[in-house]
Amino acid sequence: MKSETLVDPQLLQDLVDANHILFNEGVVDAFGHVSVRHDKRADRFLIARNMAPALVQADDIHEFDFDGNLTADDSRRVYLERFIHGEIYRARPDVAAVVHSHSVSVVPFGAVKTATLRPIFHMGGFLGDGAARFEIRDFAGDGTDLLVRDSHLGAALAKTLGNANAVLMRGHGSTVVGPTLKHAVYRAVYTEINARLLAAALRLGDVECLSPREAAAAMKTNEEQVERPWALWKQRVRST
Repeated sequence: MKSETLVDPQLLQDLVDANHILFNEGVVDAFGHVSVRHDKRADRFLIARNMAPALVQADDIHEFDFDGNLTADDSRRVYLERFIHGEIYRARPDVAAVVHSHSVSVVPFGAVKTATLRPIFHMGGFLGDGAARFEIRDFAGDGTDLLVRDSHLGAALAKTLGNANAVLMRGHGSTVVGPTLKHAVYRAVYTEINARLLAAALRLGDVECLSPREAAAAMKTNEEQVERPWALWKQRVRST
């Protein structure tokens, strides 16, 4: 990896695994990205170079500051939307990892104004009383390519996220955060699953979603066991 400060090798390997898991679980495809806050420099983050997540290896990881600048010389292309990550880390000291994806079941909830992505089952408890919705037109007009290409848009997205765990991006996808890399991956996977289940339930009739108190209690119970799905997902990746 390209870094000016030594990184814990296990954190680096976990970031590689996170890229592969998110692809294997259907959250990312050729696009999307996951980052983690540097374990020794809280003002830096680690993310792969501009490439498909399933192909990421340790040597592909870059170190960035929150302004989206590389901290070591490297001529390889970087992700256009690295500003999503930098500005969320700047705004949220409690966040240690960020996943940005275009997972297919989530995208419709960002496009339909009357739809709210709320937790329909206990595994989605981290969604609380519903994911916020980022409208890029409010900050850059209606002629953009919908990408968060600079710090201004990254800061606007971080503000919309607020203290929540997930934010929808109209016409684009979503961004999910967590207190650890494993939590962020867990939340990204179950954001997609929750969206799939909620869309199916809405076709049947009125949906009884979790109350905010149920969501909080379910999140606490499930996220104390995050190593359980992580071990399974990692084994799936390594056996394929």
